[in-house]
Amino acid sequence: MTDPTRYPLAWPPGWPRTPEPQRKYGRFNTKEKMPRQSWARSKSITVAGALKRIQDELDKIDARYPIVSTNVNVRLDGLPRSGEREPTDPGVCVYFQHQGHPTALPCDRYTTVAGNLAAIAAHLEATRAIERHGVGTTAQMLNAFQAIRGPGPKPWREVFGIPPAAACTFAYVMDQYRDLARRNHPDAGGSEAAMAEINAARDAARKELGA
Repeated sequence: MTDPTRYPLAWPPGWPRTPEPQRKYGRFNTKEKMPRQSWARSKSITVAGALKRIQDELDKIDARYPIVSTNVNVRLDGLPRSGEREPTDPGVCVYFQHQGHPTALPCDRYTTVAGNLAAIAAHLEATRAIERHGVGTTAQMLNAFQAIRGPGPKPWREVFGIPPAAACTFAYVMDQYRDLARRNHPDAGGSEAAMAEINAARDAARKELGA
């Protein structure tokens, strides 16, 4: 797939969608303390509240370069705006790197963007709980969600290890290209297939960066 976008929604190729009639209301709430009262009431979670949960969970697993992709217009910092009109497609996908592996967590089971965001946060929390029990690691649990790619070449940024949101020049790409080519050339113990992938990534970078 191409580099994921924050807006509009970039759904991972090959990942099944939930038909609209099968989507349900997500009961993800937050507690709000009442003024001059000792009790709190539950409120449906907002996009902002769900984003905070996701960021907290990503921080706990040391995830890097997160991108939250939705059909909600983004703020100046690239995150979805809270309080926006609910889009027709409430799907969400959170892209990030975990231990160097590109990972995609998509969700469209719920009828709202906030609900799908909160579901992803809950999934990350549950994944960490499994690791605490000693049965598996977070990396093992996330393995099934490593970014799914449709047919075609690997994205050039992934080939050269450049994060999706990072700015770079073609000169930098060529530095990465020369290093990879030196290590993957058939004469150095590499393969024709590896060199073909590296060459294709170089050409794709040149085209995108206008070099």
